[in-house]
Amino acid sequence: MKTFGQVLREARKKAGITQRELAARLKREDGRAVDPPYLNAVEHDHRYPPEDFLIEQIAKIVGVSADVLYFHANRQPPDVKSETHEARLEAAYRAFRKALGVKSPGKRK
Repeated sequence: MKTFGQVLREARKKAGITQRELAARLKREDGRAVDPPYLNAVEHDHRYPPEDFLIEQIAKIVGVSADVLYFHANRQPPDVKSETHEARLEAAYRAFRKALGVKSPGKRK
């Protein structure tokens, strides 16, 4: 499976945007700019994937689904982070596996 950095790098290049250009368009929640060395470190998996606020911006700028970026960041999108009943969670993962064509593991205790 690809890493967050690999997916980001591929999407950025496909969009025809340099790291410097992408960094210049990103703003942290406090309004600070993102510097190109930070973005470079993320793309080379030397830093953890950025906070949700930046993932949302990156997705729009490079034209990739934020859900794809969250998946590769090993995170749930903010809109699905909630307390939920265990049966609903299991049903969601069954549907996810079915959509991916992945065989479901046996029932766990």
